[in-house]
Amino acid sequence: MPHQSMNVSGVEVTPLCDAVGPMGPAIRRPLAELFPGSGLQDEPWVLHFHCYLLRDAAGRLTLVDTGIGGVDSPASSWAPVPGTLADELAAVGVAPADIGTVVLTHLHSDHASGAVVDGAPAFENARYVLQRAELDAAQDATLDAFVTPIKGQLHVVEGQAEVSPGVHVHFAPGHTPGHQIVRVGEVAMTGDLVLHPSQLDDPAVRYAYDDDQEAAVRTRAEVLGGLRAERAILATAHFSDPFLRL
Repeated sequence: MPHQSMNVSGVEVTPLCDAVGPMGPAIRRPLAELFPGSGLQDEPWVLHFHCYLLRDAAGRLTLVDTGIGGVDSPASSWAPVPGTLADELAAVGVAPADIGTVVLTHLHSDHASGAVVDGAPAFENARYVLQRAELDAAQDATLDAFVTPIKGQLHVVEGQAEVSPGVHVHFAPGHTPGHQIVRVGEVAMTGDLVLHPSQLDDPAVRYAYDDDQEAAVRTRAEVLGGLRAERAILATAHFSDPFLRL
């Protein structure tokens, strides 16, 4: 079942847990290698794969990220497929056709695989919001898996944009060239800006799978600094608890 929702600035934010599990052997590495300089001990890292459903006062629905997808998804080599996003949505009375906007924080397989089902958009009535830099950097396999099937519904933005009333995206590059976060009032849905709690204690802790580790550190420090000044709430993709007040 979905986690407890919260209401902020007239929008209901509901975390949806698509899956829970460790990285598979295809990409698994000791924590000290995944997060160099963190001092973390080599222990199992269990990831939670969260998406977020936003429902405004008019009933408009926005989905942030689409999870790991089915058993044959691009995430299947390392993530605990199949994801349960469709069941999580059904549990709160939402069908895929009800979603009006889908925001993809980035095109990694654990965030975008659920965007497409059987070669067609999983959310047939939705605009799919993606940063221009993310689209421009996409390689052939990513284009084939995620972008080409949704190209007729793609809504490309550059930088900050309001994608639905009260729902804003902000460019936050480093993890990928076009990584973005989503803001609703005091809540920030952070995608892979922060992967592990050690990066909250020290934003300079790098992550081995960031595309540009230096840019990711700069972005993480800047964004977290601003969010801390606001005493904002993080809505994370991979922490066990989806909400965390700074």
